[in-house]
Amino acid sequence: MAILKAAGKLKTIAGKQTVLLSEKAIANTKDAGNFLTDIADIFLFVGRIIRETFSGGFEFKEFLRQCYQIGYKSLPLISITGAIMGLVLTIQSRPVLADFGAVTMLPSMVSLSLIREMGPVITALICAGKIGSGMGAELGSMKVTEQIDAMEVSSINPIKYLLVTRVLAATIMIPLLTIYADALGIAGSWAGANIKGDVSLVLFFSQAFAPVEMIDVLPAVIKTFFFGAVIGLVGCYKGYNAGSGTQSVGVAATSAVVMASLLVFIVDMIAVQITDLIIS
Repeated sequence: MAILKAAGKLKTIAGKQTVLLSEKAIANTKDAGNFLTDIADIFLFVGRIIRETFSGGFEFKEFLRQCYQIGYKSLPLISITGAIMGLVLTIQSRPVLADFGAVTMLPSMVSLSLIREMGPVITALICAGKIGSGMGAELGSMKVTEQIDAMEVSSINPIKYLLVTRVLAATIMIPLLTIYADALGIAGSWAGANIKGDVSLVLFFSQAFAPVEMIDVLPAVIKTFFFGAVIGLVGCYKGYNAGSGTQSVGVAATSAVVMASLLVFIVDMIAVQITDLIIS
């Protein structure tokens, strides 16, 4: 009898373990299915925006308004960031170059660093935090309050009016903001160089732009267009697909910043690899 009872207990335990394993397998399958569904939704979303971009009836006034919101409203933040970026880079690099007797290389080093990498990436990250979160929150609140549904009922295409204009505005304005940040960064570098020295503005800028070539500028500018497109697409996707309830607005804004920042690094890594292959 004892043996039969022990066997029954083992059978019961084995049955429970089998049920737990089955539930875990089902949960993992659902998670994998949800991930693949999200990837498919993203591709469909991007494809729909591309299709609506090249169809007729472009919302030019809304596009200009978004350029104003994304570009002009970001100038104070980008100005401060660009100037501090060049100033700090100069102050940190000057002692190291002085140890090797290469202080005269400071302007060219700062300009190449800003133009090639630091300017585009830091500007894109700043824009991902400001613009991406703004798009996610604004579109998320419109989704929660059913304003997007009201636009569809009123025969207004929300994809063309809300999303296409925002994506195109971000794609165009972020490269301009990057160039502006680079210029202020070099000016901030000149200010930093004059803290412990006396360098004229004309001499500093001539030394800064002497080693700069088209292969340094062109890839950096091209990848900023992709940065802008990624930030605009992510912000619009998260906001447009926000769930119900006010909490989803905050979730959409936060996830837009995180995903846009991550994709900026990924796009930058790909761009650097492609540029290295072209140069070599």
